[in-house]
Amino acid sequence: MNSVLMDLDQQIQALATESPDDGVTGAAITAIAPTLKTLATQLKHLQYYVLQTLNQDWVMLTISNRQQANTAKNVVYAFPSLQDVAKGPYSVKDPQVMGVPVPVIHILFKMLAMKPVDSIIFFESPGNTKQGIEVRRDDLQTLVQKQLQQNQGTPTSNIPPDIA
Repeated sequence: MNSVLMDLDQQIQALATESPDDGVTGAAITAIAPTLKTLATQLKHLQYYVLQTLNQDWVMLTISNRQQANTAKNVVYAFPSLQDVAKGPYSVKDPQVMGVPVPVIHILFKMLAMKPVDSIIFFESPGNTKQGIEVRRDDLQTLVQKQLQQNQGTPTSNIPPDIA
């Protein structure tokens, strides 16, 4: 995956092309592409910067609700610029962690497979890391399931409901 900005259709094509040649993943991406694209169009940027370790694992943070101290969730932050990564709620002081550009479609698709992640917080305005848009994994999974149900009877109907 290169860092050249791709439009959403190019991102979907790249994701399908880069997927394992297992006969299922590429078809699954194609089947849920409308859902991913619809959600991505509600966000402002074609790519975001995600904190990643040298092992290419995304950095996940556990945050809690101030009003409900016993309510916590695991989130991944997605920043609009590399400068915002440095200013963000998670300061990058660890030399093993860096901000990497990731196309928005790839972020949404990967979130489906990240079981411990509850949400991705997309910071939309450069310079503002106080307010973001939360995309919950459960909500995305529900939308994907609806898309797969609508595709029943099409050539992609052999896609398992747990594609992630």
